[in-house]
Amino acid sequence: MFLHTEQIEPKPGYRLFVRFNSGVSGEVSLVDELWGEMFEPLKDESLFMTAHQDPLMKTVIWANGADLAPEFLLELMIRQTERAA
Repeated sequence: MFLHTEQIEPKPGYRLFVRFNSGVSGEVSLVDELWGEMFEPLKDESLFMTAHQDPLMKTVIWANGADLAPEFLLELMIRQTERAA
């Protein structure tokens, strides 16, 4: 089974609620990931809040075309959860 997202909800503070097809869900902070040509513009919180589920790619995509792989989102979520524990 290929990992993909089923639900994306942008949250204040550069966070996303993500639900994966694996059954895992939770919030992930992207505050430290917003660098580089495609992601730097997402520091504008109004642009960040355009995050949504791409129906074809089945991952998060923003209005400026930036996207992140579901595997990256899941790995980051796991790392952040472990750090918080």
